[in-house]
Amino acid sequence: MIKILANDGIHADGKTLLEEAGYLVETNKIPQEELIEKLPEYDVVIIRSATKIRKELIDACPNLKVIARAGVGIDNIDHEYARSLGKTVVNTPAASSQSVAELTFAHMFNLARGLHDSNRKMPNEGGSAFKALKKTYSKGMQLRGKTIGIVGFGRIGQEVARIALGLGMNIMPVDPNVEEATISLQAPGNDVAFAVNIPTVEMDEMFAKADFITFHVPGGNLVNEAEIAKMKDGVILINTARGGVINEDALLAGLASGKIGGAGIDVFVGEPTPRKEMLEHSRISLSPHIGASTLEAQSNIGLELADKILAFFGDDK
Repeated sequence: MIKILANDGIHADGKTLLEEAGYLVETNKIPQEELIEKLPEYDVVIIRSATKIRKELIDACPNLKVIARAGVGIDNIDHEYARSLGKTVVNTPAASSQSVAELTFAHMFNLARGLHDSNRKMPNEGGSAFKALKKTYSKGMQLRGKTIGIVGFGRIGQEVARIALGLGMNIMPVDPNVEEATISLQAPGNDVAFAVNIPTVEMDEMFAKADFITFHVPGGNLVNEAEIAKMKDGVILINTARGGVINEDALLAGLASGKIGGAGIDVFVGEPTPRKEMLEHSRISLSPHIGASTLEAQSNIGLELADKILAFFGDDK
């Protein structure tokens, strides 16, 4: 019998699909330090971002055939080394694109209207300083007509563009591997549809023109002081990709100077203990790494992983 360890969990839909095929799926969390002793008995491991699968652990698991990442990024797996040993590494790049794109806009709307800050202050001050708060938060902006820069124009970036089109935003994507993408829009249950070809642009051109910039790249220290200096004054930055894509020191300095108007941050350096300055800043809209954490996305991720695992083993039980 094929044994699967879903060490960071798996949605019930995916678990059911695997169990119906006769696989044993265990979801009890094994601490990272104990995996080197216990993982060798499994054929498959399913992880999210919490569990790390590094070279030492891979070497200790000669029977491990599939390493499955419930999500997009695989930087917590020594994937090239695993593949060099003939192991299969899979992820779910399509399953959570809509959820991450929608969270991106949740942060954008928060920052455009000051909702992240007014939600902090209204419970304590709304009854005594209502008019003052109303004056403070009456200087918001609409997204229609604004320019959005999208760094990384893959599945998630294109979902962001699709929403931005519906909002009437100008779109400036940046991706060295993509020349243009066709973005289609169709309302559910409606035969009317249209498609728009959106070409990518150079990074510096986008920096100079974008009112909002959102990042959808696998990782890396992409934005530092030099990049921020090229941006429009008052730009709003969104990071739902990886902690550190926007250098946190540079971000805080840009917020202090007013160069950056606000930031929406879902991912942090040092998770699960983000730095205090990030958590307490009045112009940062915060969420605790929940980009793919919707019920729909988790179901899609579980099913996609199950399909890939079933396809790998075929009829072998």
